[in-house]
Amino acid sequence: MAKKLQSIRGIHDGLPHDVARWQQVERVARQVFSNYAFSEVRLPVLEPTELFVRSIGEATDIVSKEMYHFVDQGEDAICLRPEGTAGAVRAYLQAGLTRAGQQRWFYTGPMFRRERPQKGRLRQFQQMGAECFGAAGPLADAEVLAMGWQLVTQLGLQELTMEINSLGCSACRPAYREALVNFLQQKSEHLCETCIQRIDSNPMRVLDCKNETCQQQLHDAPEMIRHLCSDCDTHWAGLQQGLATLDVPYRINPRIVRGLDYYNRTAFEIITDQLGAQGTVLAGGRYDGLIGELGGPATPAIGFAAGMERLALLLPETKAVSAQVTVVAIGDDNISTASLRHAHSLRQAGISTIHAGGGAMKRQMKIADRENTAFCMIIGEDELAAQQVVLKKMCDGSQQTLSLDAAMEYIQDSSLMTVGQK
Repeated sequence: MAKKLQSIRGIHDGLPHDVARWQQVERVARQVFSNYAFSEVRLPVLEPTELFVRSIGEATDIVSKEMYHFVDQGEDAICLRPEGTAGAVRAYLQAGLTRAGQQRWFYTGPMFRRERPQKGRLRQFQQMGAECFGAAGPLADAEVLAMGWQLVTQLGLQELTMEINSLGCSACRPAYREALVNFLQQKSEHLCETCIQRIDSNPMRVLDCKNETCQQQLHDAPEMIRHLCSDCDTHWAGLQQGLATLDVPYRINPRIVRGLDYYNRTAFEIITDQLGAQGTVLAGGRYDGLIGELGGPATPAIGFAAGMERLALLLPETKAVSAQVTVVAIGDDNISTASLRHAHSLRQAGISTIHAGGGAMKRQMKIADRENTAFCMIIGEDELAAQQVVLKKMCDGSQQTLSLDAAMEYIQDSSLMTVGQK
C-alpha cells in the first residue's frame, strides 16, 4: 500500500477558511498602508544565502539553526527567505534608489524558518512587512509605530499592548555590552545552555530567553536605556513624545532586543497573551546601519513585520461566505436553463454566485445555507412566465419579487455585499 502523502511538518495548506481570514487582514492592511503613502513591492522567495549572513548575523539562531539553505545546480548558495527586511534592502540597492528620496514599501508573502512548530509558529508562515528607507529622527519612528498600531486596532483586535525599548547605537552599545557580559558571567551557572553560548556571541539575546529560570536570573540585569549616549537618549525621549502626540499607548520593556543583529535605537513589539508562548503579533524597529552593511550609502531606515497566521488567530470568528447569491431553480429543464442564464448574468455583473443545480428545493436551500450566502434567487414556473425572480434575504427570511435587473441592483446596493458578513 502506497504511503499516504502529507504536507511537510510545520508547513500547512492555506484552505479557503484560512485564506479568507488572511484576505481580511490584507484588505485592512492595504488601506492603512495607503493612508501612510506606502507602496506595495513583490520580492523573491529565493535569495543569496550571503544576504542573510551579512544582514541578520551569522551568530543568530535564524542563520545558524533555522534557515533553509542549499547549493543549487550552478553552485550558487541560495536560501528560502527567513524574513523580509534584508531582501527589501537588497532590492532597494539593486534598483539604484538611494538618491530617489524616501522610499515607503510594504509586502506580503511566505517566509521560511525551520523552528519547532507551535500554535502561531510555522516553518512556512505568511508575513506582511513595511519598510521606510531614508526616514530619520524619532518622529519618523513614532509615525511608523502609529501605523502598526492603527493596523491592529482597525482589525478589531483586543487586549494588545505596544512595548518599546532603545537598543542604542555603535557609540554606546559597546560599553553596555561589556557591562552585560560581566553580569551574565556571574550568573552563568544558573543559565540555560543556549544562554551560556550567547554570552560571548550575542549577549543581548540572553535578555530575550523564554526560559523561566533564566528570566529569574535576569531580574536586575543592566538595561540599555540606562547606558544611552546623548544622541540616543534624545532620540529615545523624542520617540516617547511623538507617541504621546499621536495618542499611541505604550509601555517601556527594557528586555526587548529583537532577534536580528541589524537593529539599533528604536525596537518595539505589539504583544498579546491570547496565543500562549507566541505572543508577539507585530514587531520591528530602526536599522540605520543595514543599508551600509550591504554596500549602500549610510541610510536611516525603520520597519516592522507581522505574522498573518497570528493576526488571523486573533480575529473575531466569523462564518465564511463563499458566494453572495445562490440561484435556486424549481421546475423543469426550461427553468434550470433560465436559472443558469441568470447565474451567468449575476457573475457578469460582478456578483459572486453559486448555481444550486436544480432538483428538490430543500436540497438547494441547504446548499445556500451551507455556503452562507446572503441571498437566494428563486426561479419557478410563475417567475419564468413573468420574467421575474424571488429574491430571499437569508438573514431574516424576507423576500420580494423583482425583475432580474432590479434584483441585481438591489444586491449591489445592499450593505450585505460586505464580504465576510451575512
